[in-house]
Formats: sequence, C-alpha cells, structure tokens
Amino acid sequence: MPVSHDDLTIERVETIILDVPLRRPHKFARVTMDAQPVLLTLIHTRSGVVGVGEGVVPGGPWWGGESVESMKVTIDTYVVPLLLGRRVDDIEGIWRDISDRVNANLYAKTAVEVALHDAWARCLGVPVHTLLGGLARTSIDVTWALGAEPEEVVVEEALAKLHAGEHRSFKLKMGALPPEEDTRRICAITEKLAGSAGVRVDLNARWDLMTSRTYLPRLVAAGVELVEQPVPGEQVEALAEINALLPVPVMADESLRTPVDAVRLVRLRAADVWSMKTTKMGGLRRSRDIVAIAKAADIPCHGGTSIETGIGTAASLHLACAAPGVTWGSELFGPLLFAEEILQTPLRYVDGELQLPEGPGLGVTLNLDAVAALRRTDLVRGE
Repeated sequence: MPVSHDDLTIERVETIILDVPLRRPHKFARVTMDAQPVLLTLIHTRSGVVGVGEGVVPGGPWWGGESVESMKVTIDTYVVPLLLGRRVDDIEGIWRDISDRVNANLYAKTAVEVALHDAWARCLGVPVHTLLGGLARTSIDVTWALGAEPEEVVVEEALAKLHAGEHRSFKLKMGALPPEEDTRRICAITEKLAGSAGVRVDLNARWDLMTSRTYLPRLVAAGVELVEQPVPGEQVEALAEINALLPVPVMADESLRTPVDAVRLVRLRAADVWSMKTTKMGGLRRSRDIVAIAKAADIPCHGGTSIETGIGTAASLHLACAAPGVTWGSELFGPLLFAEEILQTPLRYVDGELQLPEGPGLGVTLNLDAVAALRRTDLVRGE
C-alpha cells in the first residue's frame, strides 16, 4: 500500500524529560549517578504515526557539554520550527537545515534524527535497520561496565554476572582516584578475574600523557586487554603515542564524534578500536558514515553506550547490527542498569548477547504509564 503524504508529514513534536532510577549507583571518573536523566523526543505525523528518539549523556554535561535540559531548550526553541510540515523521510534535508541553525549539540540532534528514522520506518512498515542498508548480524556481545567503586564491590558484582552466564567481559572505570592507588585497585581486580573474564579499563580522559606512559604498562602487565581514552579527547597526538606504546588496543571515545575526527584518528593511527555512540555522533547516519571510514582503514568498531534506556539502546543496536564494521562487541547494557522499565516489552539479553527486536521502526514501544510516572515535573529543573 503506498505511503501517503499525510503519513510522512510532521504535525507535532514533543520533548519529555524523564529521571530513571538505577539499580545501583554508577561511578564515573568525575561524577556518580543513581538516576539517569533522559530526554525523549516524539515526532507525530498527521496520520498518527509516532517516532521516538532519545537524548542522553552519561551523568550530565561533564562528558559532552550537553544536558537533557539544554537539549530540550535547543529542540523546542530552534529545531521544532524547522520540523513542522516537513516529511520524516527528508532526513538529510532536515539535518542540513538544523545544522545551519544549531552548531554542535550532537546529543540533541541524535534525539531528533533517531525519531525521524523510527517514524519513517514505521510509516513504511519496516525496521530501522532496513533504512541503514540491511543486516550484518542479529545480535551483539555485551560487555558489562563496572563503576569506580572499591575492589571488593567491583569483584563481587563481576563474579555474580560471570557465574550467572550474563556477561563474559567487563569494563572497569578509572580516574576517580590518584593514579597509583587506582592502578593497584585495577591490578587486584584483574588478578581475581584472570582466566575467567576479559577485563578492559576506561579512563574517561582523566590522565595526561606522562601519567599514561607511567601506569598503563602496569595495567597491561596485569592482564588488562584494552584501554579506553586515557587522555582528553582533543589530545589525539598523545593518544597516538600511547597506542604505539601499548601491546593491547587503545580505544577512542571522547576523541571521536564526527567524520572529521574519524579521518584524523586514521591519519595518526591514534586508536586500534573506535567506540561508536550514536548519541555523541548526531544519530544513525553519521554513525554509519564513521563506521564506514573505520572499516576502510581496517579499524574495528565497538558499540558504545551513554547509558540509554531501551529506546536509545534499540537505536544503537540497529546501527550495530546493520554496520559490518562493528566487530568488537558492545557495552549496550544500559537497560539492565535501570530499576524501572519504560518499554512495553524489554529488550532481550541472552547468554551475554543483546538480541535485535523484530517489528517496524526501532521494534520497541514505550510504556506510556511508566513514562508518565517518571516524567519530570519540576519547572526549575527543565520541564
């Protein structure tokens, strides 16, 4: 059945801030959170089709400079007027016009761009991955991320996940403690997990080059199999020096947000693995472009997370399953960390892998009662 103009035409856009509690606090290098603020963007077409996207940063504006509050203002004030009356399949045209008016703000743009894909795919009755070129896989391995808590807390959680058969590899957060103390902590944890699970570390860009050169070889000697973003994102030359120094892969995260960043990383051979977060890159199409650059340079990509709900995780999963270059697994564990579920049917994790949902669009449906219960109503905080 042909898709009508009304099916595709945008009539209304909603932005809703949620505060979703976590099962346990999650500690990054700079902040600790016990709830994740989330911005849902709902694009309504004239025929009643609704596409949903998600804007979320890990623990607030410390990571990418945006917050759910800033995303909401940006979308409501500057983006929505550019959407009304447009067709949801005009994604490139809409992206161009938004970018002419709004610089950067890639997390806010992701919420809109994913919602456009979800709405368009639902109008066509196809899954989002069809719009991205089809499937390369139908599931992806999931690494469980552990916070920067004390050794005994981290080991207990990791062993419980391992013995339950839920995860086979773990990423440990670093950077909240002095380097010497943090290094001893990670070496002790790695020793207890040796032979049972893979261990990776994420510095969240907290160290400088000299500190990295001093302590990272000790971590590798202890059995750490991958080091993620030890230095600030703009210090790509330092990242390249560290990558050349270590016998294990260095993964770029904060250093990679745009296709231009990708080309620079390739030119300097600054990282052997790239962390792909659709949230930080402006959505599905720019993420797909960056994976293609990596594949051409023979650099594997990893499905990264900003700790999204099932909406953002489903979007990242469609990208990871459609892009052949995402071969280094993922850490799309976000929904498992939440104490409240916002989908009618949760995403499926089986034997350490996340399964691609079936159905049109993202293949998931919001639980509107849960959204209403978690919706932020405090005007001062951005609603």
